[in-house]
Amino acid sequence: MEYNKSLIKRKRIRIGDISISYLLKDADLPAHTVVFVHGFPFNKNMWIPQLESLPSTVRGIAVDVRGHGNSTAGHSFFSIDVFAKDLLVFLRKLAIPKVVLCGVSMGGYIALRAHEIQPEAFAGLLLSDTNSLADDNAAKLKRFDSIQSVLKNGKRAFSIGFVNNVFSQKSLGENQPAIDLIKSSIRRNTESNICATLLALAARTDTTDSLKTIAVPTLVIRGAEDRLTTKAQSDILASNIPDATYVEIPECGHLPNLEDATRFNVELIEFLDRIQ
Repeated sequence: MEYNKSLIKRKRIRIGDISISYLLKDADLPAHTVVFVHGFPFNKNMWIPQLESLPSTVRGIAVDVRGHGNSTAGHSFFSIDVFAKDLLVFLRKLAIPKVVLCGVSMGGYIALRAHEIQPEAFAGLLLSDTNSLADDNAAKLKRFDSIQSVLKNGKRAFSIGFVNNVFSQKSLGENQPAIDLIKSSIRRNTESNICATLLALAARTDTTDSLKTIAVPTLVIRGAEDRLTTKAQSDILASNIPDATYVEIPECGHLPNLEDATRFNVELIEFLDRIQ
């Protein structure tokens, strides 16, 4: 994806057993720092429209999760807990005391687990097309079937099927740049990392009980045509987090930040204005 290279810089930092790649849109004396965490099996580039939209007073950082994009895999034993702890170490290494954390899908799972571990690290949460529930048996079996499909048919076939599930019908017909970005993101991952992450998603813990302890402003966003995250799952977040606001974006599927970046960015910036 093309982006403003004078505004956004590509960076890399070593933490523990991995090297994390990230995009930085910096700001002098920032009022807020927003950290963006991508979904599965994408990478940091999916947040470029948001980074470019941030006011000059806001610092933006989009990270590649371990084993995705240009971040290395390290020991390769993936879990949402490992991803969350990587993120917390990353924030400490950059000496950022409090951030607004924005995660979509898997990025939302990571955000909820990171907050569960270290709530004082966050000034706000934006949870897009995600949920707090652990996979039930049917969902686990579906992920196991996806692993077998990737091993048998490769990541190209997986990427085609995945794209058809994550985008709305309107996006599939009209938003070819977003489709191309997601396809290329998936194909940049190795089959082994895709399979390892599918296992991590199937094994993730349930964070629902901790929702009531979230004391920071939270924005819950869902694409109205999302076939992967249900309205009922989003309602669990919105009704259990004390200071939560729910927004549904029409004609979008699982990735409203790409499908209707203009509306998503408006909601993001208005949310930042609410945070002290």
